[in-house]
Amino acid sequence: MGPVLMLVLGAYLIGSFPTGWLVVRLLTGQDVRRIGSGRTGGTNAMRAGGLPAGLLTGLGDLGKGILAVEWARMLFPGQPLAWAVAGILVVAGHNWPIWLGFRGGAGTAPNLGAAIALWPPVAAVLLPLVPLLAALTGYASMTSLILAFVVPGLFALRAVAFGGPWAEVLYGLGTLGLIVWALRPNFRRLREGTEPRLRFSGQPKASAPSGLAEGNERSMTSA
Repeated sequence: MGPVLMLVLGAYLIGSFPTGWLVVRLLTGQDVRRIGSGRTGGTNAMRAGGLPAGLLTGLGDLGKGILAVEWARMLFPGQPLAWAVAGILVVAGHNWPIWLGFRGGAGTAPNLGAAIALWPPVAAVLLPLVPLLAALTGYASMTSLILAFVVPGLFALRAVAFGGPWAEVLYGLGTLGLIVWALRPNFRRLREGTEPRLRFSGQPKASAPSGLAEGNERSMTSA
């Protein structure tokens, strides 16, 4: 197997690792896909298993992004474009995981993890923004969207002001597109006023499997 194929398959499969599904299954015995939005990201894991499940899922998904970029660095040392491609692929794998019928999360946590792996100083901006935006907007989807725009903005600033690699800007734009696509059902619910607001709780919230009622929206992804 050539290094390019190893990069593509490795990054996608790292992203496909079903962190939220496993965490909720281990903590509660439930299938996160049958709770709340039916999605596997940290927000729905928190609905299904409480704050510990949400935090564990978020940290695990963040780690997937870091791991994918480090995998690319090992295969292609000194080639930022390959690292950027790995970052895009890990988000794609998280959003559309092969193991769960291509239904995953919105890609926010692996996006942040890969961005931090590409340029570690961005952690000082991105990580504090997560709780701040969540508190200000009250919606996981809006938090995800704003962060998705911030990432390429930071990399563009680095490229222009400090001579950073433009491949990182490509990474940010690629993940922005994936996240916007995944959040389309959320945008519709925001327009209709039916998007659920964030609830932080140490206990899981009992919830009907609304994903079953959402029909084809279950094939879409969210935070």
